[in-house]
Amino acid sequence: MATVTTRAKRCIGMDCPNDAGTLQCPTCLKLGKESSFCSQDCFKRSWLEHKSVHKSGSTALRNPFPTFPFTGSLRPIYPLSDRRTVPESIPHPNYAKTEGGNPNYKFSARNSISCLDKKQQAGMRKVCRMAREVLDVAARELRPGVTTDYIDEVVHRECIKRDSYPSTLNYSGFPKSVCTSLNEVICHGIPDQRMILEGDIINLDVTLYHGGFHGDLNETYYIGDKALKDRESVRVVETARECLEEAIKLVKPGMAFKDPGTVIEKHAKSKGCSVIRTYCGHGVNSLFHCAPNIPHYAKNKAVGIAKSGMTFTIEPMISLGSFRDKTWPDDWTSVTLDGSRTAQFEHTLLVTEDGVEVLTARLADSPGGPVEMPSEVKIDGEGAANGAGDQ
Repeated sequence: MATVTTRAKRCIGMDCPNDAGTLQCPTCLKLGKESSFCSQDCFKRSWLEHKSVHKSGSTALRNPFPTFPFTGSLRPIYPLSDRRTVPESIPHPNYAKTEGGNPNYKFSARNSISCLDKKQQAGMRKVCRMAREVLDVAARELRPGVTTDYIDEVVHRECIKRDSYPSTLNYSGFPKSVCTSLNEVICHGIPDQRMILEGDIINLDVTLYHGGFHGDLNETYYIGDKALKDRESVRVVETARECLEEAIKLVKPGMAFKDPGTVIEKHAKSKGCSVIRTYCGHGVNSLFHCAPNIPHYAKNKAVGIAKSGMTFTIEPMISLGSFRDKTWPDDWTSVTLDGSRTAQFEHTLLVTEDGVEVLTARLADSPGGPVEMPSEVKIDGEGAANGAGDQ
């Protein structure tokens, strides 16, 4: 079995990236709670948020995994809000009410690659357009001070308005209607009580189920001028965006499913970034996840070629540091092993007779979009200092 490396405990101070020292909250010691801080100043700065864990009852904000060796500064903040409901009048996917959210796809259906007819393609076009609309509405709500749980509320409400089921809700037990992945979170972040902060980058991953089909997309957004001025954040976000754009240029009948990974990794490396290997693009149609798999790294062993009528996603996850990942104890939140920032973009694609149609393409008024690399900051006229990275 593999050797496990022991990591130092992280300070639980508010958004503190430091290792913990010996200082502990005296009230937590009396209550038998774990609470290690790096310094007295950090303890004082975090007091207003931290003291909520001393309250009795389930409404107190808390880190549910206080002894877990987090890789970066981000912490989950519980309790999670109650599961949101979907009216019975809206068609549900088969996993919506099953225990553990197991989709129970038949092996042949999950592993065979469907080529959709014109009517099915129209169904995919419709749901993907609505998924884009919902993502855009949610993105307009991103600002410092709102919680990721609020973004989940917005996504859920907008899905219902469109007579659609939020596909992530109860899929394999996922508790929310959108994935919100901040900073070092690669994917599958669970919306909770954590406030979005100036300087964050955040990925919103939205999928709708409507008319018997799923439409899947995601984008990464900058929170405030601090993020837009941080060269490292811009580097990873724009590299991820460009990796997806370069991969889409390949898509047409006859493209080998292994080819996008070669293009993605080459571009990522040219920008000093790495490609997460654990997760891949996937088929999507009447099933949320099915064949084919589209790896995002070079020298992968994906088999098969694209044919007209196929629908699948490409969704590269790009890191400033390690390509290796680690999962939080919630069994969903995937983070970079070294705590470095990461970004992702995703589209659902339809292979046409002579190329590709981006079913989840941005609209003229979609928020976000490409930004230029900010200027380097000169220090006393001697050299330059890059952005601070993950603060």
